[in-house]
Amino acid sequence: MPETSGGRDAGRALSRARRPADAARGELSEAAARGRVILRRGLGSPSLFAIVWSSLASAIYFALGVVSNRALGLTPVVFLAAGLMFVLTGMTYVEGASLHQDRAGSTVFARYAFNELVSFIAGWAVVLDYIILIAVTALSATHYAAAYWHPLGRGATERVMAIAVIAYVALRTVRGFSTSRAPRIVALVVVDLFLQLLVVVVGLVLFFNVHKLTSTIHLGSEPHWADVIFALTLATVAFTSVESASGVAGEVAVGRRGLGRLITAAAASVLVVYVGMGLVSATALPAVGGMSPLGAHWLGAPVLGVVDRFHPAWLSDAFTYVIAAAAVATLVAAANSAMLGLSRLTYSLATNRQIPSLVGQLHPRRSTPWVAITIAALLAVGLVIPADLEALIGIYAFGALLAFTIAHLSVIVLRYREPDRDRPYRAPFSVAFRGGQLPLTAVLGAVLSAGAWVSVVILHSGARWVGLGWMAFGLGLYLIYRTSEEKPLLRRVTVPPEALRREPVEPHQGEYGSVLVPVMGRPLDDDIVQTAARLVGPEQADEASIDTATIEALYVFEVPMSLPIDARLPDSQLQHARVALHRAKEVGEEYTGVEVATATVRARRAGAAIVDEAKRRGVEAIVLAAEEPSRIRGGGLLGGRGGPLENFVGDVTKYVVSKAQCRVILTAPPEDGRDEQGGDGQRASPGTGQEVAGDGRGVGAGGASGGQGDREGAGEKGPAADAS
Repeated sequence: MPETSGGRDAGRALSRARRPADAARGELSEAAARGRVILRRGLGSPSLFAIVWSSLASAIYFALGVVSNRALGLTPVVFLAAGLMFVLTGMTYVEGASLHQDRAGSTVFARYAFNELVSFIAGWAVVLDYIILIAVTALSATHYAAAYWHPLGRGATERVMAIAVIAYVALRTVRGFSTSRAPRIVALVVVDLFLQLLVVVVGLVLFFNVHKLTSTIHLGSEPHWADVIFALTLATVAFTSVESASGVAGEVAVGRRGLGRLITAAAASVLVVYVGMGLVSATALPAVGGMSPLGAHWLGAPVLGVVDRFHPAWLSDAFTYVIAAAAVATLVAAANSAMLGLSRLTYSLATNRQIPSLVGQLHPRRSTPWVAITIAALLAVGLVIPADLEALIGIYAFGALLAFTIAHLSVIVLRYREPDRDRPYRAPFSVAFRGGQLPLTAVLGAVLSAGAWVSVVILHSGARWVGLGWMAFGLGLYLIYRTSEEKPLLRRVTVPPEALRREPVEPHQGEYGSVLVPVMGRPLDDDIVQTAARLVGPEQADEASIDTATIEALYVFEVPMSLPIDARLPDSQLQHARVALHRAKEVGEEYTGVEVATATVRARRAGAAIVDEAKRRGVEAIVLAAEEPSRIRGGGLLGGRGGPLENFVGDVTKYVVSKAQCRVILTAPPEDGRDEQGGDGQRASPGTGQEVAGDGRGVGAGGASGGQGDREGAGEKGPAADAS
């Protein structure tokens, strides 16, 4: 049936019901149009740096031992190379997260660049990494706590404490993340960073000696080249921080300059601390006979091994107790960060029907995926029982490097698929190649990550069999789940958040999870966006919820055949598009729980571009404006008077209705209002919405479905463009 609840009055009523924070969000939207704020809500640059550094700082507490055990005197060189790889990876993730501000990371980049299967592969690999990181940080925390009570570092007591840490972070994650915890995380990171820098400075003053550093290096034998390469892959354990930070994309307030400072600060911290720790460990505890004392005696708590060499004794004792306390706190925070990242990632996988909805089921009050958190905690408990840190970190490298390779490739592809989309951060050092800008940092990162992943598969039997087994199990689960539900393997299929809570879905408000809205810079755009916002927006929003509903606002540049597709566009046309998209974002985000993502695309025909973008993005519906109805005939279905006229819609609308593989909802001004292009200069009041079925959906008008149904990009073949 026609959408009768539309209109500006309804829109104002819904606007009055929105959260008080929405007013501030509108102010941020204005700043976003000027290019200063691109990630929204309650966290800022220091908090985002804290999320990144909590994982980076924790990694040095256990990675130093396993890397030194393999790289020996080349440990600082390995950490330097790993730091440079981190810089490349960080640039890729920041560009991708600012381009598509969904909560996930590499799985989101792959969704927009490739398809759902590649997206799942990246996400499933990262799930493995999160589980391993939780186990490793919990196990390492027990070794540092042993500085206060020695039984905590061995035997059953060690495992019991590790299990207790896992249970603690699981319960905290089920309760949900609150921005009130951000200042405590920032304070912990500042203290920990200061202590690590202090250890580096004191260690270099006490032990650094170039001869002592180089005398233990015999390339090819001590260490072997295979061990050096493997040590480099082990050093990537720190990189999960970029996935964790991507998991809160859209929830932080960071400007363009802030993103640049974030990368600079993180890169500088990694290089100084990791290379510095490598230099101190290689000179304070030099390798003897091809063996590193850190690997032999301090594998679980290598930084304690370094400070144990400090002299006099009181200085060593003071550093031991302070570092032990800081390490335990940082490792527990890193485990919590990993569990938080896992919860958001599994939620994303579940809402996109990449894993069964049961696994992503949300807590009825906390709105967190408690089933996935529980499963991850149990798997992490199973991993800590053997207490084999080096094996766990090797398996971690398998998943991390696979995900990083996909992330780099995705950003490269998105440079060509979405060349005109606003990029608040663009990785430097790009070159013109085949009509686009090729990011050399992502190319180099992809080559290095892929090569390192191959080396892990070849050199580490545990990572090879466990990693490949994990991926095989996940692919089997994905294929069986999708085929048993009769869903496409490569296209996006979503379920509403209510399905993960086992709640009924309201038929109108929040009916869709994502819609595409083509805008043209006309006053009628406001009504189209309002219609879309009512279709996707939840009636109420819970601050603890991690739900999201997205409007994809699209502006199509029609490039004539006489010009190349990548021809320079007039500044006036670009400005018109920016204004139209900014207005769409401003109007849509007045509604609670609605996020508006804006994009531009070049095409020869607008209709084909709209259909292609809807298919590629996997949206559940397209909302667009039909041509203004006639006052005499031709607009009866859409608000006009008189009988129907064959061409009651234009060529673009007819093409979209006949070719779209998702539902199409048309809206038009009523008979007493005209678009500015109609001649009277008055803003059209909201019109009615009419739902029609695209080529892939043989559903009549008003096809709002109850229950917990799917929203998919393509369905059964049905009658073309049946308007009801």
